Amino acid sequence: MRLPLVALLSLLPLAAHAEEPWGKVDLQAAKALHDKACLSCHVRMYGGDGSKMYTRDGRMLSNRLELLQRVAACNAQVNSGWFPEEEGAVAAWLNQHYYHFDK
Repeated sequence: MRLPLVALLSLLPLAAHAEEPWGKVDLQAAKALHDKACLSCHVRMYGGDGSKMYTRDGRMLSNRLELLQRVAACNAQVNSGWFPEEEGAVAAWLNQHYYHFDK
C-alpha cells in the first residue's frame, strides 16, 4: 500500500520533533515556568532550593526524551496547565542547567 505524498509530508514534522524533542524554546520564560510550578514541590520533597531533585545520585533519567516525558508527567501531576511547548521549554532549561544530555 502506498501512502499519498501529502501523508508522507505530514510525517516530516514528527521526524524533526523526535530528533529535537523540545524544538526552539525561550529559556528565560522556561525558568519562570519552572520556578512557579516546580520549586515548591521539589523543596517540599528534598529541602533547600529543591535542586537536589536534579542532582541526586540514582536519578532515573538518561536522555532528553525521558526528561521531556518526566516534565510532562509532572505538569499533569501538579496541574500546572502548561502547553506542550512550555513543557519542552522547561525540559530544555533543565537540560541546560542540570542534565546536559546530548542531542
